[in-house]
Amino acid sequence: MSLLLRPFGDGALRAHLPEGANARAVLDALRAVPRVVDAIVTERHAVVSFEPEARPDGLAEAIERALSAGSAASAPRDHIVRVRYEGEDLDELAIRAGLAPADVISLHAEGTYVVALVGFLPGFGYLRGLDPRLVVPRRANPRPRILPLSVAVAGPYTGIYPFASPGGWNLIGTAVGFSPFDVRSGAALALGDRVRFVRDGS
Repeated sequence: MSLLLRPFGDGALRAHLPEGANARAVLDALRAVPRVVDAIVTERHAVVSFEPEARPDGLAEAIERALSAGSAASAPRDHIVRVRYEGEDLDELAIRAGLAPADVISLHAEGTYVVALVGFLPGFGYLRGLDPRLVVPRRANPRPRILPLSVAVAGPYTGIYPFASPGGWNLIGTAVGFSPFDVRSGAALALGDRVRFVRDGS
């Protein structure tokens, strides 16, 4: 395998990953390379940042070893997130999907999701695994402020807003008793983690 790393500014390199690559394994491998400041890995790309005067050696080899190994150095975790399904866009999403709101809730809660990327906000996980019937585009007019712990969908992803922020995803509920990000321990979700949503009855 010949992996090409392209410049991504003065202090970063970007690599295109093959389809089906174990993103968590690649992330672990890159963060273990000396002089790497940080690495961000998505489903199809990896970006490594470093001090411009201290470019790391062996980045391509680290990625290739991770791809060949086929398993992550750190095991993914399972998360159960309780949700109050009362989001502002729940009824509209149901209409667009040709479903009853109760069916939207059932479909969302029946899925098992995998963290495909953590980004946008600290602790915001892009969760892959949404039922195709719930795949809708972002809102045409993003909201200037979405409340923290809002559960939303957009495109093929669902996610939980860790903080109040602007956002254009479709709001379907609120997470209960779950903290996506803590200043001491960092992000609760990591690449490859599995997430299940359950309807909160309180």
